[in-house]
Amino acid sequence: MHNLRISLFIAVFLLLLTGVNTPGHACFTVVVGKDASADGSVLFGHLEQNGGLRKMSYRYVPRMQHEPGSMVQLRRGGEWPQPEETYAFLWTNNIGIEFSDGYFNEHGVAVGSDACRTRQDSYEELVERGEITDGGIGYKFRRIIAQRSRTAREGVEIATELLDHFGYAASGRTYIIADADEAWMLAAVRGKHYIAQRVPDDAIVLLPNVHIIGPEADLNDEENVIASDGLVEYTIERGWYDPDSGEPFSFREAFNRPAPVGSFMEEEGVDPRQWFSQSLVKEELIDLPADEQLPFALYPDKKFTVNDVANIIRSHGHQEGQEPDMSLAHALGMPEDASPHHLPGTGAICSSTAQELVVFQLRNWMPTEVGSVAWRTTAAPCGSVLVPWYAGITETPRAYYIDHPVKEVLDIDFQFNPPAGIFNHDPQNAFDAFTGLEKMIDLNYPEYISRARDKWDPFEKEQFAMQDAIEETALRLLEKDPELGKAFLNSYTNARAIQALEMAKEMLNHMKTINWAH
Repeated sequence: MHNLRISLFIAVFLLLLTGVNTPGHACFTVVVGKDASADGSVLFGHLEQNGGLRKMSYRYVPRMQHEPGSMVQLRRGGEWPQPEETYAFLWTNNIGIEFSDGYFNEHGVAVGSDACRTRQDSYEELVERGEITDGGIGYKFRRIIAQRSRTAREGVEIATELLDHFGYAASGRTYIIADADEAWMLAAVRGKHYIAQRVPDDAIVLLPNVHIIGPEADLNDEENVIASDGLVEYTIERGWYDPDSGEPFSFREAFNRPAPVGSFMEEEGVDPRQWFSQSLVKEELIDLPADEQLPFALYPDKKFTVNDVANIIRSHGHQEGQEPDMSLAHALGMPEDASPHHLPGTGAICSSTAQELVVFQLRNWMPTEVGSVAWRTTAAPCGSVLVPWYAGITETPRAYYIDHPVKEVLDIDFQFNPPAGIFNHDPQNAFDAFTGLEKMIDLNYPEYISRARDKWDPFEKEQFAMQDAIEETALRLLEKDPELGKAFLNSYTNARAIQALEMAKEMLNHMKTINWAH
């Protein structure tokens, strides 16, 4: 019997470790304007979620020089001119997936996205109608933005130029482009139709996997809204908007897919994750069923911190009898003997399909090297730990990325036809180690999540307590010698990342020992 228990444990653990039969979540985003944050920073929190066997790499890519006349090669055959030089960036690379990579460049411009599928026609139909040119754009869209943008607004301008030329290849997606002064949400649908809305400085925006830009977006407000030519006319032609209805134009109403029959969205009238996350911000459950769509932005009195944003994203949703609470304790709370990754609550955000949580803290009163920092977890955020990665660093630890030449991994062929063995489990690799810990926690969630948080909470608290002193030292060094300042940031960031990795390995081994003993 003892051997049978051991064999069953190993089988279950390996099944969980490979990500087989995981639920099909996508992504989630929280953006806080600089007047709505506690310290005056723009906050951009993003949860990356994809099912199946995954391998995530996190590495620094330096500035690159390009020969005159060289071109960017797109996945479906298109080409786009390269500038003489492209900017350096920190790169979250989810190998094998087209729409998952995240970027944080040397100027503090952060780029991410959430899938937002639409009722737009198929790729083949739009190619035939001439609404997609040279295969359209998908992969490399956000990389081009990150490599060429000094500001978020410039990033939006680059993005819309690409969309106007190529057309978007996928059904629909909302891109978030943020810097230390402002953040934008750019909603694109297959073809050459899009709208971009600036996040108000005094607001918080919560983005699930549906388009949320609605009638608040005034197409005449050129400072805060950018739209494709003929957008409204196109929706009228398709029968998706009736100007005689008396209702203002709404991008989300025009392009979102109808809610599936029997879904929460059909029965309650709103997306469950938008409903629950907005309830967290309002600190009371929004009445259901909803009479109208939820607003694009909320204007709360509370000022938000990095931790607040992380805890929203760590949430496992609403459980019967609970009241909304943004604390981590609530985010981790679940019925006994249940894993939130397997039995999520209504509006669950965190799940076992998560590969990364990152909260960009973007501050405009300091040099970008120090003022812009990515607080990042590896794997699902509830059982992982935030580690700071400053925009001024020039390396990440070897354990955090796939060790192939940088120009090789930047190539499309590597992304979609990676070398054999790339997905093999490597206990020394940070993503595999943290994912293994996450899967182990899921085997006995109520007990193991407490053990994990007993280690991670003091680690996170210590980092936030040290932040001012670390940054003061970095600022002095940068002023004296920029290279010395960057070396200091490298040492600090990399040391914390390695320390977190070693702690994750120790916890994983300890929990394995407990399970073997049982």
